Amino acid sequence: MDHSSYTLDTIAVVGLGYVGLPLALAFGHQYKVIGFDIDARRIEALQQGVDKTLQTTPEEIQTANQLYFTNQLSELKNCTVYIITVPTPVDALKQPDLKFLLKASEMIGSILKKGDLVIYESTVYPGCTEEDCVPVLEKASQLKFNQDFYCGYSPERINPGDKINTLTKIIKVTSGSTPAMADKVDALYASIITAGTHKAPSIKVAEAAKSIENAQRDINISFVNELALIFDRMGIDTQDVLAAAATKWNFLPFQPGLVGGHCIGVDPYYLAHKASSLGYHPQVILSGRHVNDQMSAFVTGKVIQLLTANKVALKAAKVLLLGVTFKENCPDIRNSKAFEIYHLLSAEGLEVFAFDPFANAAEVVEKHQIHLITQLATYDAIVLTVAHDFFKSLDYLKLKASPNTIIYDTKAILDKSIITARL
Repeated sequence: MDHSSYTLDTIAVVGLGYVGLPLALAFGHQYKVIGFDIDARRIEALQQGVDKTLQTTPEEIQTANQLYFTNQLSELKNCTVYIITVPTPVDALKQPDLKFLLKASEMIGSILKKGDLVIYESTVYPGCTEEDCVPVLEKASQLKFNQDFYCGYSPERINPGDKINTLTKIIKVTSGSTPAMADKVDALYASIITAGTHKAPSIKVAEAAKSIENAQRDINISFVNELALIFDRMGIDTQDVLAAAATKWNFLPFQPGLVGGHCIGVDPYYLAHKASSLGYHPQVILSGRHVNDQMSAFVTGKVIQLLTANKVALKAAKVLLLGVTFKENCPDIRNSKAFEIYHLLSAEGLEVFAFDPFANAAEVVEKHQIHLITQLATYDAIVLTVAHDFFKSLDYLKLKASPNTIIYDTKAILDKSIITARL
Protein backbone atom coordinates (compact mmCIF):
# COMPACT_ATOMS: atom_id res chain seq x y z
CA MET A 1 0.00 0.00 0.00
CA ASP A 2 1.27 3.51 -0.82
CA HIS A 3 1.87 5.07 2.59
CA SER A 4 2.54 8.50 1.10
CA SER A 5 -1.23 9.09 1.38
CA TYR A 6 -1.10 8.82 5.16
CA THR A 7 -2.21 12.03 6.78
CA LEU A 8 -2.38 13.59 10.22
CA ASP A 9 -5.13 11.25 11.42
CA THR A 10 -2.85 8.23 11.23
CA ILE A 11 -2.27 5.95 14.26
CA ALA A 12 1.22 4.56 14.93
CA VAL A 13 1.56 1.31 16.87
CA VAL A 14 5.09 1.09 18.24
CA GLY A 15 6.22 -2.48 18.92
CA LEU A 16 4.68 -5.35 16.95
CA GLY A 17 4.87 -8.29 19.31
CA TYR A 18 2.07 -10.28 20.97
CA VAL A 19 0.34 -7.04 22.00
CA GLY A 20 1.10 -4.58 19.22
CA LEU A 21 0.33 -6.65 16.15
CA PRO A 22 -3.27 -7.63 17.06
CA LEU A 23 -3.87 -4.01 18.06
CA ALA A 24 -2.49 -2.66 14.78
CA LEU A 25 -4.65 -5.11 12.84
CA ALA A 26 -7.80 -4.19 14.76
CA PHE A 27 -7.26 -0.48 14.18
CA GLY A 28 -6.16 -1.15 10.59
CA HIS A 29 -9.67 -2.17 9.61
CA GLN A 30 -11.02 1.30 10.45
CA TYR A 31 -8.11 3.74 10.50
CA LYS A 32 -4.90 4.47 8.69
CA VAL A 33 -2.28 2.71 10.81
CA ILE A 34 1.49 2.41 10.65
CA GLY A 35 2.90 -0.57 12.49
CA PHE A 36 6.45 0.18 13.62
CA ASP A 37 9.11 -2.13 15.01
CA ILE A 38 12.90 -1.69 15.23
CA ASP A 39 13.36 -5.34 14.21
CA ALA A 40 13.81 -5.25 10.42
CA ARG A 41 13.35 -9.04 10.20
CA ARG A 42 10.00 -8.78 11.97
CA ILE A 43 8.84 -6.06 9.56
CA GLU A 44 9.97 -8.05 6.52
CA ALA A 45 8.10 -11.15 7.75
CA LEU A 46 4.91 -9.17 8.45
CA GLN A 47 5.08 -7.59 5.00
CA GLN A 48 5.01 -11.17 3.70
CA GLY A 49 2.04 -11.98 5.95
CA VAL A 50 4.08 -14.14 8.36
CA ASP A 51 3.54 -13.75 12.11
CA LYS A 52 6.01 -15.81 14.15
CA THR A 53 3.95 -15.28 17.32
CA LEU A 54 1.03 -17.18 15.70
CA GLN A 55 -1.36 -14.56 17.08
CA THR A 56 -2.63 -13.78 13.61
CA THR A 57 -3.01 -15.41 10.19
CA PRO A 58 -1.78 -14.19 6.78
CA GLU A 59 -5.43 -13.58 5.86
CA GLU A 60 -5.97 -11.36 8.92
CA ILE A 61 -2.88 -9.34 8.05
CA GLN A 62 -3.95 -8.98 4.43
CA THR A 63 -7.49 -7.83 5.24
CA ALA A 64 -6.27 -4.96 7.41
CA ASN A 65 -5.91 -2.94 4.23
CA GLN A 66 -5.15 0.38 5.92
CA LEU A 67 -2.16 -1.00 7.83
CA TYR A 68 1.41 -0.38 6.70
CA PHE A 69 4.55 -1.87 8.32
CA THR A 70 7.89 -0.12 8.68
CA ASN A 71 11.07 0.04 10.75
CA GLN A 72 11.80 3.61 9.69
CA LEU A 73 10.98 6.10 12.45
CA SER A 74 10.78 9.00 9.98
CA GLU A 75 7.68 7.43 8.44
CA LEU A 76 5.76 8.03 11.68
CA LYS A 77 6.23 11.81 11.74
CA ASN A 78 2.75 12.58 10.35
CA CYS A 79 0.89 10.47 12.91
CA THR A 80 -1.10 12.15 15.66
CA VAL A 81 -1.72 9.12 17.89
CA TYR A 82 1.18 6.94 19.05
CA ILE A 83 0.45 3.69 20.90
CA ILE A 84 3.49 2.17 22.60
CA THR A 85 3.37 -1.60 23.18
CA VAL A 86 6.98 -2.56 23.91
CA PRO A 87 8.10 -5.20 26.47
CA THR A 88 8.63 -4.28 30.13
CA PRO A 89 10.59 -7.18 31.67
CA VAL A 90 12.53 -7.42 34.92
CA ASP A 91 16.29 -7.64 35.20
CA ALA A 92 18.41 -10.32 36.89
CA LEU A 93 17.67 -8.75 40.29
CA LYS A 94 13.89 -8.82 39.63
CA GLN A 95 13.80 -5.03 39.28
CA PRO A 96 11.72 -3.29 36.57
CA ASP A 97 13.66 -2.95 33.33
CA LEU A 98 12.29 0.11 31.53
CA LYS A 99 14.95 0.39 28.83
CA PHE A 100 12.61 -0.57 25.97
CA LEU A 101 9.86 1.72 27.25
CA LEU A 102 12.14 4.71 27.75
CA LYS A 103 13.87 4.17 24.40
CA ALA A 104 10.51 4.05 22.64
CA SER A 105 9.47 7.22 24.47
CA GLU A 106 12.66 8.95 23.37
CA MET A 107 12.13 7.90 19.75
CA ILE A 108 8.53 9.07 19.65
CA GLY A 109 9.46 12.24 21.52
CA SER A 110 11.90 13.11 18.73
CA ILE A 111 9.03 13.32 16.21
CA LEU A 112 6.25 14.52 18.54
CA LYS A 113 4.19 17.53 17.44
CA LYS A 114 1.79 19.89 19.14
CA GLY A 115 -1.58 18.26 19.74
CA ASP A 116 -0.26 14.68 19.55
CA LEU A 117 -1.43 11.90 21.86
CA VAL A 118 0.85 9.14 23.20
CA ILE A 119 -0.88 6.08 24.66
CA TYR A 120 1.01 3.43 26.59
CA GLU A 121 -0.11 -0.20 26.78
CA SER A 122 3.03 -1.73 28.31
CA THR A 123 2.65 -3.09 31.83
CA VAL A 124 4.19 -0.71 34.38
CA TYR A 125 3.85 0.29 38.03
CA PRO A 126 1.43 3.06 39.05
CA GLY A 127 2.92 6.45 38.19
CA CYS A 128 5.37 5.22 35.55
CA THR A 129 3.70 6.91 32.58
CA GLU A 130 3.66 10.39 34.10
CA GLU A 131 6.78 10.14 36.28
CA ASP A 132 9.16 8.20 34.01
CA CYS A 133 7.91 8.38 30.43
CA VAL A 134 6.53 11.94 30.22
CA PRO A 135 9.86 13.60 31.17
CA VAL A 136 11.55 11.65 28.35
CA LEU A 137 8.87 12.76 25.89
CA GLU A 138 9.21 16.38 27.04
CA LYS A 139 13.00 16.37 26.78
CA ALA A 140 13.08 14.76 23.33
CA SER A 141 10.30 16.92 21.90
CA GLN A 142 10.90 20.19 23.74
CA LEU A 143 7.11 20.29 24.19
CA LYS A 144 5.07 20.73 27.35
CA PHE A 145 2.95 17.86 28.74
CA ASN A 146 -0.80 18.54 28.87
CA GLN A 147 -0.22 21.77 27.02
CA ASP A 148 1.42 20.76 23.75
CA PHE A 149 0.93 16.99 23.86
CA TYR A 150 -1.08 14.50 25.91
CA CYS A 151 -0.87 10.94 27.19
CA GLY A 152 -3.15 7.99 27.81
CA TYR A 153 -2.78 4.54 29.31
CA SER A 154 -4.74 1.44 28.33
CA PRO A 155 -3.20 -1.74 29.74
CA GLU A 156 -2.91 -4.69 27.39
CA ARG A 157 -4.90 -7.82 28.19
CA ILE A 158 -3.62 -10.09 25.44
CA ASN A 159 -3.63 -13.78 26.34
CA PRO A 160 -1.11 -15.49 23.98
CA GLY A 161 -2.44 -18.66 22.39
CA ASP A 162 -6.05 -17.90 23.37
CA LYS A 163 -8.24 -17.95 20.26
CA ILE A 164 -11.44 -17.24 22.21
CA ASN A 165 -10.61 -14.29 24.49
CA THR A 166 -9.07 -12.15 21.76
CA LEU A 167 -8.35 -8.41 21.78
CA THR A 168 -11.77 -7.10 20.78
CA LYS A 169 -13.63 -9.53 23.06
CA ILE A 170 -11.94 -8.36 26.28
CA ILE A 171 -13.12 -5.22 28.10
CA LYS A 172 -10.47 -2.53 27.72
CA VAL A 173 -9.48 -0.21 30.56
CA THR A 174 -8.72 3.29 29.28
CA SER A 175 -7.46 6.57 30.76
CA GLY A 176 -6.09 9.96 29.75
CA SER A 177 -3.97 12.75 31.17
CA THR A 178 -6.86 15.24 31.02
CA PRO A 179 -10.65 14.68 31.07
CA ALA A 180 -10.87 15.52 27.38
CA MET A 181 -8.04 13.13 26.52
CA ALA A 182 -9.61 10.41 28.67
CA ASP A 183 -12.75 10.75 26.56
CA LYS A 184 -10.73 10.66 23.34
CA VAL A 185 -8.74 7.57 24.36
CA ASP A 186 -11.90 5.80 25.49
CA ALA A 187 -13.74 6.61 22.25
CA LEU A 188 -10.79 5.44 20.18
CA TYR A 189 -10.68 2.01 21.82
CA ALA A 190 -14.47 1.75 22.01
CA SER A 191 -14.51 1.93 18.21
CA ILE A 192 -12.71 -1.45 17.95
CA ILE A 193 -13.43 -3.24 21.25
CA THR A 194 -16.78 -5.01 20.91
CA ALA A 195 -16.70 -6.07 24.58
CA GLY A 196 -16.74 -2.42 25.66
CA THR A 197 -14.41 -0.18 27.64
CA HIS A 198 -13.96 0.96 31.25
CA LYS A 199 -12.74 4.52 31.61
CA ALA A 200 -10.56 4.78 34.72
CA PRO A 201 -10.51 8.13 36.59
CA SER A 202 -6.75 8.56 36.08
CA ILE A 203 -3.73 7.07 34.35
CA LYS A 204 -2.36 5.94 37.71
CA VAL A 205 -5.55 4.02 38.52
CA ALA A 206 -5.40 2.26 35.13
CA GLU A 207 -1.74 1.36 35.74
CA ALA A 208 -2.58 0.03 39.20
CA ALA A 209 -5.46 -2.06 37.85
CA LYS A 210 -3.09 -3.82 35.45
CA SER A 211 -0.58 -4.40 38.24
CA ILE A 212 -3.04 -6.18 40.49
CA GLU A 213 -4.70 -8.30 37.78
CA ASN A 214 -1.67 -10.53 37.41
CA ALA A 215 -0.47 -10.17 41.00
CA GLN A 216 -3.81 -11.60 42.15
CA ARG A 217 -3.47 -14.59 39.84
CA ASP A 218 0.15 -15.08 40.87
CA ILE A 219 -0.79 -15.18 44.57
CA ASN A 220 -3.61 -17.66 43.99
CA ILE A 221 -1.33 -19.97 42.02
CA SER A 222 1.35 -19.67 44.69
CA PHE A 223 -1.17 -20.93 47.25
CA VAL A 224 -1.87 -24.14 45.35
CA ASN A 225 1.84 -24.50 44.56
CA GLU A 226 2.58 -24.36 48.26
CA LEU A 227 -0.13 -26.97 48.81
CA ALA A 228 1.62 -29.17 46.24
CA LEU A 229 4.88 -28.84 48.18
CA ILE A 230 3.12 -29.79 51.40
CA PHE A 231 1.04 -32.64 50.00
CA ASP A 232 4.08 -34.13 48.28
CA ARG A 233 5.66 -34.53 51.72
CA MET A 234 2.47 -36.16 52.95
CA GLY A 235 2.42 -38.59 50.05
CA ILE A 236 -1.00 -37.53 48.77
CA ASP A 237 -2.01 -36.40 45.29
CA THR A 238 -2.61 -32.64 45.09
CA GLN A 239 -5.00 -33.07 42.17
CA ASP A 240 -7.12 -35.49 44.20
CA VAL A 241 -7.28 -32.94 47.02
CA LEU A 242 -8.23 -30.11 44.66
CA ALA A 243 -10.92 -32.24 43.00
CA ALA A 244 -12.49 -32.93 46.38
CA ALA A 245 -12.28 -29.30 47.51
CA ALA A 246 -13.73 -28.07 44.20
CA THR A 247 -17.08 -29.63 45.08
CA LYS A 248 -17.70 -26.61 47.33
CA TRP A 249 -19.56 -23.93 45.37
CA ASN A 250 -17.18 -21.06 46.14
CA PHE A 251 -13.84 -22.87 45.89
CA LEU A 252 -11.54 -21.16 43.36
CA PRO A 253 -10.23 -23.63 40.74
CA PHE A 254 -6.56 -22.64 40.56
CA GLN A 255 -3.98 -25.24 39.55
CA PRO A 256 -0.36 -25.68 40.65
CA GLY A 257 2.28 -25.22 37.97
CA LEU A 258 5.30 -23.44 36.58
CA VAL A 259 4.59 -19.70 36.47
CA GLY A 260 6.50 -18.05 33.63
CA GLY A 261 5.75 -15.71 30.79
CA HIS A 262 5.83 -11.95 30.46
CA CYS A 263 2.93 -11.11 32.79
CA ILE A 264 2.17 -13.23 35.85
CA GLY A 265 5.83 -13.95 36.61
CA VAL A 266 6.88 -10.32 36.03
CA ASP A 267 4.12 -7.82 36.86
CA PRO A 268 4.09 -8.42 40.66
CA TYR A 269 7.69 -7.24 40.82
CA TYR A 270 6.65 -3.91 39.29
CA LEU A 271 4.02 -3.38 41.96
CA ALA A 272 6.43 -4.50 44.70
CA HIS A 273 9.10 -2.12 43.38
CA LYS A 274 6.77 0.87 43.55
CA ALA A 275 5.53 -0.09 47.02
CA SER A 276 9.10 -0.43 48.30
CA SER A 277 10.01 2.99 46.88
CA LEU A 278 7.20 4.43 49.02
CA GLY A 279 8.48 2.77 52.17
CA TYR A 280 6.18 -0.26 52.26
CA HIS A 281 7.69 -3.72 51.89
CA PRO A 282 4.95 -5.94 50.40
CA GLN A 283 4.75 -9.30 52.13
CA VAL A 284 1.94 -11.24 50.45
CA ILE A 285 2.97 -10.29 46.89
CA LEU A 286 6.62 -11.20 47.35
CA SER A 287 5.91 -14.36 49.33
CA GLY A 288 3.79 -15.56 46.42
CA ARG A 289 6.63 -14.79 44.03
CA HIS A 290 9.06 -16.68 46.27
CA VAL A 291 6.90 -19.82 46.23
CA ASN A 292 6.35 -19.74 42.47
CA ASP A 293 10.00 -19.07 41.73
CA GLN A 294 11.08 -22.24 43.57
CA MET A 295 8.83 -24.62 41.61
CA SER A 296 11.48 -25.33 38.96
CA ALA A 297 13.83 -26.56 41.66
CA PHE A 298 11.03 -28.64 43.19
CA VAL A 299 10.22 -30.33 39.87
CA THR A 300 13.92 -31.02 39.28
CA GLY A 301 14.31 -32.52 42.72
CA LYS A 302 11.21 -34.65 42.23
CA VAL A 303 12.50 -36.09 38.95
CA ILE A 304 15.84 -36.96 40.56
CA GLN A 305 14.07 -38.49 43.55
CA LEU A 306 11.90 -40.67 41.30
CA LEU A 307 14.86 -41.79 39.20
CA THR A 308 16.87 -42.63 42.31
CA ALA A 309 13.96 -44.64 43.69
CA ASN A 310 13.99 -46.63 40.44
CA LYS A 311 17.73 -47.21 40.86
CA VAL A 312 18.57 -45.36 37.64
CA ALA A 313 22.12 -44.01 37.53
CA LEU A 314 21.75 -40.24 37.16
CA LYS A 315 24.92 -39.85 35.08
CA ALA A 316 23.50 -42.17 32.43
CA ALA A 317 19.87 -41.09 32.60
CA LYS A 318 18.17 -39.63 29.54
CA VAL A 319 15.42 -37.13 30.31
CA LEU A 320 12.88 -35.71 27.86
CA LEU A 321 11.33 -32.32 28.55
CA LEU A 322 8.06 -31.94 26.68
CA GLY A 323 7.62 -28.21 26.11
CA VAL A 324 9.77 -25.12 26.58
CA THR A 325 7.25 -22.34 25.92
CA PHE A 326 5.72 -20.63 28.93
CA LYS A 327 2.19 -21.80 28.15
CA GLU A 328 0.22 -24.19 25.99
CA ASN A 329 -0.30 -23.90 22.23
CA CYS A 330 1.85 -20.78 22.03
CA PRO A 331 5.43 -20.14 20.77
CA ASP A 332 6.29 -17.56 23.47
CA ILE A 333 9.37 -18.68 25.43
CA ARG A 334 9.80 -15.54 27.56
CA ASN A 335 10.57 -16.35 31.20
CA SER A 336 9.70 -20.03 30.66
CA LYS A 337 10.56 -22.11 33.71
CA ALA A 338 11.22 -25.15 31.50
CA PHE A 339 14.67 -23.77 30.76
CA GLU A 340 15.47 -23.62 34.46
CA ILE A 341 14.52 -27.29 34.80
CA TYR A 342 16.65 -28.14 31.76
CA HIS A 343 19.75 -26.47 33.21
CA LEU A 344 19.18 -27.79 36.75
CA LEU A 345 18.88 -31.37 35.51
CA SER A 346 21.91 -30.94 33.24
CA ALA A 347 23.93 -29.63 36.19
CA GLU A 348 23.19 -32.91 37.99
CA GLY A 349 24.78 -34.83 35.13
CA LEU A 350 21.63 -36.03 33.40
CA GLU A 351 21.38 -35.99 29.60
CA VAL A 352 18.44 -33.71 28.87
CA PHE A 353 16.52 -33.44 25.60
CA ALA A 354 13.88 -30.82 24.89
CA PHE A 355 11.07 -31.13 22.38
CA ASP A 356 8.49 -28.47 21.49
CA PRO A 357 6.52 -28.26 18.21
CA PHE A 358 5.52 -24.64 18.92
CA ALA A 359 8.80 -23.03 19.96
CA ASN A 360 11.07 -21.33 17.42
CA ALA A 361 14.20 -23.51 17.44
CA ALA A 362 16.54 -20.70 16.36
CA GLU A 363 15.22 -18.42 19.12
CA VAL A 364 15.75 -21.16 21.73
CA VAL A 365 19.37 -21.55 20.63
CA GLU A 366 19.91 -17.78 20.60
CA LYS A 367 18.37 -17.14 24.02
CA HIS A 368 19.20 -20.34 25.91
CA GLN A 369 21.88 -22.20 23.92
CA ILE A 370 19.64 -25.26 23.79
CA HIS A 371 19.06 -27.26 20.62
CA LEU A 372 15.53 -28.66 20.42
CA ILE A 373 15.24 -32.20 19.14
CA THR A 374 12.97 -32.97 16.18
CA GLN A 375 12.80 -36.75 16.54
CA LEU A 376 11.67 -38.55 19.69
CA ALA A 377 13.48 -41.65 21.01
CA THR A 378 13.21 -43.50 24.33
CA TYR A 379 13.99 -42.05 27.75
CA ASP A 380 14.48 -42.89 31.41
CA ALA A 381 12.31 -39.96 32.45
CA ILE A 382 9.71 -37.88 30.64
CA VAL A 383 8.70 -34.55 32.14
CA LEU A 384 5.66 -32.85 30.68
CA THR A 385 6.18 -29.15 31.36
CA VAL A 386 3.71 -27.55 28.90
CA ALA A 387 0.14 -28.62 28.15
CA HIS A 388 0.30 -28.40 24.36
CA ASP A 389 -2.62 -30.24 22.78
CA PHE A 390 -0.02 -32.05 20.68
CA PHE A 391 1.34 -33.78 23.78
CA LYS A 392 -2.02 -35.24 24.74
CA SER A 393 -1.98 -37.56 21.73
CA LEU A 394 1.58 -38.89 22.07
CA ASP A 395 2.10 -42.63 22.58
CA TYR A 396 3.99 -42.47 25.87
CA LEU A 397 4.58 -46.23 26.00
CA LYS A 398 6.78 -45.92 22.91
CA LEU A 399 8.86 -43.24 24.62
CA LYS A 400 9.74 -45.40 27.62
CA ALA A 401 13.26 -46.86 27.65
CA SER A 402 12.08 -49.46 30.16
CA PRO A 403 8.98 -50.33 32.19
CA ASN A 404 10.50 -48.23 34.98
CA THR A 405 10.65 -45.00 32.95
CA ILE A 406 9.42 -42.03 34.98
CA ILE A 407 6.56 -39.96 33.55
CA TYR A 408 6.11 -36.77 35.55
CA ASP A 409 3.16 -34.62 34.56
CA THR A 410 3.49 -31.04 35.86
CA LYS A 411 0.26 -29.99 34.11
CA ALA A 412 -2.00 -32.89 35.18
CA ILE A 413 -3.33 -33.42 31.64
CA LEU A 414 -2.35 -37.07 31.11
CA ASP A 415 -4.31 -40.11 32.18
CA LYS A 416 -3.38 -40.99 35.74
CA SER A 417 -2.87 -44.64 34.77
CA ILE A 418 0.19 -43.91 32.60
CA ILE A 419 2.07 -41.45 34.83
CA THR A 420 4.41 -41.94 37.74
CA ALA A 421 3.57 -38.67 39.49
CA ARG A 422 2.03 -35.28 38.83
CA LEU A 423 2.25 -31.79 40.26
